[in-house]
Amino acid sequence: MGHRTIYEMFRDVASSRPDGTACRYKSGGEWHDVSWAEHEATVKTISKALLALGVQEGDRVGILSQTRVEWVQSDLGIVSCGAVTVGIYPSNLGPECSYILNHCEAEVLIVEDDGQLHKILSIRAEIPKVRHIVRVDGPGDPDNGVMSWKEFLGTGGSVPDADLEARAGQIEPDDLASLVYTSGTTGVPKGAMITHRNLLFTSESVSGSLIVEPHFVMLLFLPLAHVFARLIVYVCTHNGITVAFAESIQKVADNLREVRPEFIVCVPRIYEKVYDKITSGVEEAGGLKATIFNWALGVGREVSALQLQHKPIPGLLGLKHKLATKLVLGKIQAAFGGKLVYGVSGAAPLNKEIAEFFHACGVVILEGLGMTENTSFSNVNRYDHNKLGTVGPTGPGIEMKLAPDGEVLFRGDNVVKGYYKQPEETAETFDAEGWLHTGDIGEIDEDGFLRITDRKKDIIVTAGGKNVAPQRIERILRTSRYIAQVVAIGDKRQFISALVTLDPESVPAWAKEKGIAFESVEDLSSNPEVIKLIEAEVDDKNNQLASFESVKKFRILPRDLSIEAGEMTPTLKVKRKVVLDKHAGLVDGMYS
Repeated sequence: MGHRTIYEMFRDVASSRPDGTACRYKSGGEWHDVSWAEHEATVKTISKALLALGVQEGDRVGILSQTRVEWVQSDLGIVSCGAVTVGIYPSNLGPECSYILNHCEAEVLIVEDDGQLHKILSIRAEIPKVRHIVRVDGPGDPDNGVMSWKEFLGTGGSVPDADLEARAGQIEPDDLASLVYTSGTTGVPKGAMITHRNLLFTSESVSGSLIVEPHFVMLLFLPLAHVFARLIVYVCTHNGITVAFAESIQKVADNLREVRPEFIVCVPRIYEKVYDKITSGVEEAGGLKATIFNWALGVGREVSALQLQHKPIPGLLGLKHKLATKLVLGKIQAAFGGKLVYGVSGAAPLNKEIAEFFHACGVVILEGLGMTENTSFSNVNRYDHNKLGTVGPTGPGIEMKLAPDGEVLFRGDNVVKGYYKQPEETAETFDAEGWLHTGDIGEIDEDGFLRITDRKKDIIVTAGGKNVAPQRIERILRTSRYIAQVVAIGDKRQFISALVTLDPESVPAWAKEKGIAFESVEDLSSNPEVIKLIEAEVDDKNNQLASFESVKKFRILPRDLSIEAGEMTPTLKVKRKVVLDKHAGLVDGMYS
């Protein structure tokens, strides 16, 4: 590693380009730039303010906020003074916040606004260890021990720079930088212990795997409580890349066109939504527009196939491709800002069909793999060697192998120290030789590219003894424009069934066109015509599945699965057991 601590890395990068743009955010309808010098000054002030509040080396500081520039600055300020960042998802309910804050014994908590503050004040008596609360937006509240952001920063003025330098100099590479609580699809969250070494090594390994140029801009909209987003920020910091903060997930489409980033990182669901919007729009347009689109996409697919094989594009096909780009494909590229070199997809498997579609449109998606326990990175496809349907080879310095049962194992300085205060769970996941047992089942090809086939614990074994990967079924069914979410079922059952939810845009539009009266999507979930529509979609998608893994029966749920209802994690993974327990009657009815 080039640096021992995050503090050293950040200081050296910021001082080498003081006038360059570190961050960009939108306020009052305008984009504002933050220079590296300004960024460093704010981070230093935050570090000194924490020292003024009595934060000691190793103390935990929580952040409860949406993704924004102050989140990143707070994180850098926390780790620069030897403390430990604990990110909390803003979607977490009060009891979940209470569990994390008590488990990690947080001393200070930074909250974003009134909404998050009210949540914390409702559980204030349950978190006695938290000595100070800082609110980023809004005034202080001395009666409740709440400081405004301005008041908090002002406390740092009494701390000499030498005190911060002395504290920063005591930090060791293997000291904790962060506790990241895994959202988990079962059980209570586990706090992964991530060190300075983990974050620095992994940032360098990612940098050695992707094209990262100092002039790049990256648009960030993923939650920073997840280590995936945090890692990408560290990668950008390591390479002096500008991070632009999206206003919200709802404004991403607008912000992409405004910021025009060179790269983005997404979870598959976002790419799926864009794909659905494009394909449904074409289908609704019909006629000549659909004919031109399908022709252009066909040309794009021909070019894509040659590009992936590193073969030249014949002259006539090249001319057709220029016309196809002008008429259709360029508009799709423009929706991503028009300057996108590539997008990264991680946190869950990406459907190969969607990756192929975007590649044909000239939008390169590099699928990768990571989990909290390996600092969110182990593998990624390369820009010049992209095998769609795989998560690529490992990053530099990372070892990979398969266990006898096909489980994927990793070893390297990206693997975290274990779970905080949970030695038994640590021993189950991290073996004595340093191998991380991921729980993923996979295959490694002759070029070292990894293909994930399923989760070890999620594999369905039917009553007939067939092993079925539910995630594959779910990905295929979700390519229907009318289906939003899918939970495949069939463990110890005679056949595969599924619970599905309706796409909240496409299905109502289809119903209006058919003259079906309804007041809500919930009304449509039990409509006989809609049931026939979904049955036809399932039958069509079953053509991509073997007979033993095809969906024989399904039931439509009245609403989308949600984080608020406890059915999904903050990273949009389905909590399978919760969903099946909630809808046990529906499931049993399919097999009665």
